[in-house]
Amino acid sequence: MKRRSLALAALCCACASVGSADEGGVSFWLPGFYGSFAALPGEPGWALSGVYLHSSASADGQLNRGLQITLGLDATADIGVVGPTYTFESQVLGGQLSLSLLGAFGDTSVTVAATLTGPNGNTISGRRHEELTGFGDLFPQATLKWNDGADNYMAYLAGGVPVGAYDARRLANLGIGHGAIDIGGGYTYLNPADQLEFSAVVGLTYNFENTDTDYQNGIDAHIEWGASYLVNNNLHVGLVGYALQQVTGDSGAGAKFGDFESRVFGAGPQIGYTLPIGDGVQAYANLRGYGEFGAENRAEGWNVWLTIALSRPR
Repeated sequence: MKRRSLALAALCCACASVGSADEGGVSFWLPGFYGSFAALPGEPGWALSGVYLHSSASADGQLNRGLQITLGLDATADIGVVGPTYTFESQVLGGQLSLSLLGAFGDTSVTVAATLTGPNGNTISGRRHEELTGFGDLFPQATLKWNDGADNYMAYLAGGVPVGAYDARRLANLGIGHGAIDIGGGYTYLNPADQLEFSAVVGLTYNFENTDTDYQNGIDAHIEWGASYLVNNNLHVGLVGYALQQVTGDSGAGAKFGDFESRVFGAGPQIGYTLPIGDGVQAYANLRGYGEFGAENRAEGWNVWLTIALSRPR
């Protein structure tokens, strides 16, 4: 029972993905995506995962938005991410292959103290507020996972399909206006005998050019980690954290105000619980929160994730 419960937790963490430096201080990779049990293989078959994310962030300095510069930003977002995952029973390269496709929807609100003339014109001054409700981009992802006793390993490839609500002239958007590819790997140590777990995932994001603004974000490096104490077969508690650092500068004809390399750190608590709900279906819920610090060229604040995954193991 414990192994199956933890496998469901791993699936939940793996499907939570859907974001200054990067244009507008927004990266494709949303820090906090991965947490505990990230590299733990799951149960073969179909599963459905959903995430509710609330984020609140602000920035006192300058953020480059391609068409314009913003000063003094406050933003909140309530986003839902949902999608299916299929885990194959047959091994691929000696590991377990999973494919998922996630879509986002929700509401975002942005207020700036001043908006100045950008490289393509559009001069606006004074306080400005916008709110948008709609759909975001699509996020396909493939993972390969291997188990060797208490050691678990993962490789993943994720992408961003820019079909979400986006307009370069708006402050509030649910899409990022460009495609992206993210590649990385992870490790999970899990030994139920000593009731301890630790996971870490590292990755790199390559961003394609935003053709609406002639702006290309630099390469982002990121790491997420989680540590848990297994209270019993179904309950775990612990800590989570992340770091994102842009390692190359922004470029393109629209990047006229510098490299704007971004950085941010976050850390906080987590709790997860697995519950059988009948007819062979299991539910796993994970609640985790992050307080951010050390941000550069990016908004800084706090965010809370509630993830729920449903699966019917074969």
